Amino acid sequence: MSDLEALNFFRDDALVADPYPYYDALRGQCPVHREPHHNVTMVTGYEEAVEILNDSEVFSSCMSVTGPFPGFPVPLEGDDVSALIAEHRDKLPMSDQLPTLDPPVHTDHRALLMRLITPKRLKENEEAMWRLADRQLDAYLANGTGEFITGFAGPFTLLVIADLLGVPEQDQTEFAAGLQRRPEGVGSTEHDLDHSPLAFLYDRFSQYVVDRRRNPREDVLTGLATATFPDGSVPEVIEVARVAANIFSAGQETTVRLLSTALRLIADDPELQRLLRSQRDLIGNFIEEALRLESPIKGDFRLSRVATTVGGVDSNSVNCAASVSELSIWR
Repeated sequence: MSDLEALNFFRDDALVADPYPYYDALRGQCPVHREPHHNVTMVTGYEEAVEILNDSEVFSSCMSVTGPFPGFPVPLEGDDVSALIAEHRDKLPMSDQLPTLDPPVHTDHRALLMRLITPKRLKENEEAMWRLADRQLDAYLANGTGEFITGFAGPFTLLVIADLLGVPEQDQTEFAAGLQRRPEGVGSTEHDLDHSPLAFLYDRFSQYVVDRRRNPREDVLTGLATATFPDGSVPEVIEVARVAANIFSAGQETTVRLLSTALRLIADDPELQRLLRSQRDLIGNFIEEALRLESPIKGDFRLSRVATTVGGVDSNSVNCAASVSELSIWR
């Protein structure tokens, strides 16, 4: 790639179909490189990304989902913008969702989730997942042809997460319709993102939480509804409902992307397909590799609170886009 600066990582359609030459060129400039189009510092170095992701005192997650789109509500001026973040973060899109929270609020809310979505709990749900997969595949394959994402990946993921949470079957169609009405996916730059794009789920999940507190069941929603924060205090109903809505919505979107990526990798490589058919114990490793090769998201953002240095690059407060494959810091 001859001109890294000319390409807009966030908006150029060519990078959607084939971003790999851009990534190669970016890594050649990194571990840290400021792109010129949106004033975002791109971080590809593993150590630098881990340092940023673990330092919530310097880097805020308030824009982790949106990054420079639509930007911060007020100008970020001065060497320390911590007070501005605290004052205006509630105006940012998805500010009520777990990925955009900072400690100690994030720590408390994540604790609710981590005690419940465990390998043990997922293992207990494995039989139901196989049953749902068979049912959805039967319907998908009946016509001999179909579109994979809308015909299988989307409906299957919705059914699995709904079953895991304990969403009543009669409500699942309504939830699916609500998610499909959203014009943008997480990370879209083509549409204005609503302040609370999952708000349509909050009322229904709040009803579930109230019901589970009165009538406990053997499902994740009951665990969420009856869980306490690390200090022993009981979360408000709406706090639990937001965590549940995040699992229901964001978990579906990223899983659907993973399933579609995995199918394409298999379809493009007949030898890989034969290998996985003959040695099914390799499927778990294949899924991990699919996640590594084609992450469901393009990056994760942090907003630096203070003037700082990342990978030897001084910045007056950076908007960093990052995952361990790519992190972006913004400001």
